[in-house]
Amino acid sequence: MKTLHPKNIHNTRYDFKKLIESLPELKQYVEVNKYGDESIDFSSNDAVMMLNKALLKYFYQIEWQIPQKYLCPPIPGRVDYIHYIADVLTSSNDGVLPDGKLIKALDIGVGANCIYPIVGNRSYGWKFIGSEIDEVSIQNAQKIITSNKVLENKINIVKQTSKENIFENIIEKNDKIDFTMCNPPFHSSKKEAKEGTKRKILNLSKGKNKKISLNFGGQHNELWCKGGEIEFISKMIEESTLYKNNCLWFTSLVSKKDNLETLYQELKKQSPKEMRTIEMIHGQKQTRFIAWTFFTKEEQLDWFENKGKK
Repeated sequence: MKTLHPKNIHNTRYDFKKLIESLPELKQYVEVNKYGDESIDFSSNDAVMMLNKALLKYFYQIEWQIPQKYLCPPIPGRVDYIHYIADVLTSSNDGVLPDGKLIKALDIGVGANCIYPIVGNRSYGWKFIGSEIDEVSIQNAQKIITSNKVLENKINIVKQTSKENIFENIIEKNDKIDFTMCNPPFHSSKKEAKEGTKRKILNLSKGKNKKISLNFGGQHNELWCKGGEIEFISKMIEESTLYKNNCLWFTSLVSKKDNLETLYQELKKQSPKEMRTIEMIHGQKQTRFIAWTFFTKEEQLDWFENKGKK
């Protein structure tokens, strides 16, 4: 069975003994399941939150907290996105993983959890810009950074002042960004988001009655926007042409495989030099991200050669 990326340190079962040693508060949420294995109730937001805190503390030496009702990300899957982007960068550098200290990334919609910059920096040493429109998310992401000295001067949180723009106001004229990444709002309405959350919780709780709440899923800007992910990513694709010389690779998660055809049609309108879909598998869940660049293979190699000379 296909699993997480080979470099993903979460590829094995959770060692709850070690995680509890790292974060004793996790113990109250751990119980033995019907298979005789230690686990948590993954339909419980509190349990998942505590597991995330333990994982980040044990594996990444990060103290982490997010406000109630904000998106609580499944860390192993988030880490996969980071590792597969590293593969994309390696493919542009003649099969050699670029020096992490030279890499600058942009996370669109960094969120209150700041998860991609955290694991990207701690895994590869990459520096990040994290753009965000929500003030509470900005404050919490900044709090995470200032609470962890290892992240200081590695992650810069920038407020997006326009609801209509994605890269504008964030990417500056002389910026050279190696890649962008994004976990876009998947749903087109609050109703659709709530139904998605309901299905998720019922599935995780094996059909048992659970109080359906968006606490598990996140805020408006994290979960839904007008037109859903197609409209959001299409806007991103269109706007990327304005910054095609500033960024080597643009990427975005795509939650629904059926949306790929439409998004590829939008991409072709902008004439990128290369387009990719990278599939990722986490247990029974299959996800993917698209990546596109306006640089030829030769220009991609030149990009890294020039970086190395700085």
